[in-house]
Amino acid sequence: MEVLRRRVGGSGLQVSRIGLGTMTWGEDTDADGAGEQLLAFVEGGGTLVETADVYGDGTAQEVLGVHLEAGLVDRDELVIAARGGPPDGALGRQAARGALLHGLDATLRRLRTDRLDLWQLPGWDPQVPLEETLSAIQVAVLSGKVRYAGLVAPAGWQLATVAERARALGNVVLPVSAQAEYSLLHRGPEAELLPAARHHGLGLLAWAPLGRGVLTGKYTDGTPADSRATSPLLAAYVEARRNERSARIVQSVLTAADGLGTSPLAVALAWVRDRPGVAAAVVGARDAAQLSASLATESVSLPPEIRAALDDVSAGP
Repeated sequence: MEVLRRRVGGSGLQVSRIGLGTMTWGEDTDADGAGEQLLAFVEGGGTLVETADVYGDGTAQEVLGVHLEAGLVDRDELVIAARGGPPDGALGRQAARGALLHGLDATLRRLRTDRLDLWQLPGWDPQVPLEETLSAIQVAVLSGKVRYAGLVAPAGWQLATVAERARALGNVVLPVSAQAEYSLLHRGPEAELLPAARHHGLGLLAWAPLGRGVLTGKYTDGTPADSRATSPLLAAYVEARRNERSARIVQSVLTAADGLGTSPLAVALAWVRDRPGVAAAVVGARDAAQLSASLATESVSLPPEIRAALDDVSAGP
């Protein structure tokens, strides 16, 4: 089944409801494997590809850029969402206009493209005037290097402040998205970020919707030898979501999957994908086959009673 598309918040930007994350590209996933994923993603109807300069210190973006330059897929079929900014340096702090625009140029060089479809800006910086950060977005959009802009992991009040300040300035490009971790194991965005995003017309890009792989049920009986939990790069990342609470939630996901005749992956991904305010759920994959399993979840829709049960078991502070 082909991946469906959805508007990002109140903007005109449309993305596939499932996005492709590139965090492991160039490290745990080699260039050939990344190319297979990208091809399978586009052939399945996917459009949103998420990357960042911190993924392998830019290696992931370089790998994506090589495939774009080689014409593996049509650049115009992709919505490339890239985030990041250089460390504090001669051009100022991360959120300073000079540093942001310098980082944007470096990202474009690595990606071997002339524009970003969604430029996701780094976190809040109290030592840089917000008007200066917003002016960088304006410059980037007017120059044609950026189509839309978004925020990375803001607090709810920060998102609201950015939205209100941008509107007050009048001719400043408004952010259209916020990116944050969101899953049955991590529902923190529901407290403030999601309500603020919905109120101000921003869509959420949910990363790690499978609870860093834990919600697939693969760790129920131990740690598989080929799993991310055995990778030096990702072991700590996965272990942060393995605890007694997670085990209870995973068991509920397994029960729901059994009752629906589908996979735990499909249940966990469908739960996030269809939450109010979510524009897309961004998944990472070990290989093209695993990615195809995520794309196949488009045919899965959770009944209200199962969604309510999962809401209940995963509720918490």
